[in-house]
Amino acid sequence: MKLLVTGRNVDVTPNLRQLIDRKLVKVDRLLKDTAVSAQVVLRREKFRHVADLTVHARGDHMLHGIGEGPDWQRAVKGAIDKIAQQATRLKTKWNARKRRGATARTLEPETVGAPEPPPGPRVIRASRYVIKPMTVEDATLRVEDARESFVVFRNSASDSVAILYRRKDGNLGLIEPDAD
Repeated sequence: MKLLVTGRNVDVTPNLRQLIDRKLVKVDRLLKDTAVSAQVVLRREKFRHVADLTVHARGDHMLHGIGEGPDWQRAVKGAIDKIAQQATRLKTKWNARKRRGATARTLEPETVGAPEPPPGPRVIRASRYVIKPMTVEDATLRVEDARESFVVFRNSASDSVAILYRRKDGNLGLIEPDAD
């Protein structure tokens, strides 16, 4: 993480810089290498010390905290504590997004007062599938050539929708509607 320390009416000594480095390890550990840079502005106003800390994290997230106290130790600690709270909140958002999944959408009941569905498999909506007219032989070639495990097609001989799928034993199965 890139660190920039600026002092306003303050000389930034090596000891002060080392204090900031030690305290920033906590935030760096929380964000696990997603912190890009940090900027610290130290200023002194009469009898108080103020540390203004801004951390730039992955995805254009800016974490900002201001701490003040009678000495630099408490001022920096206050700013770091505020940044740590924001970092944990941001991290829980990232983890929730990972768990939820980006591509799969589940079908939820539309009404709020509806009873809960029984536990079991959920329906996950997939992308649309184009049904093309072809013969069974053409569908067989398509299943064998592609990584797809099934093909839905309109059988040109019977003009009905059929499904050709790869079975667990390696053979191909054909599902066609009954002529009744």
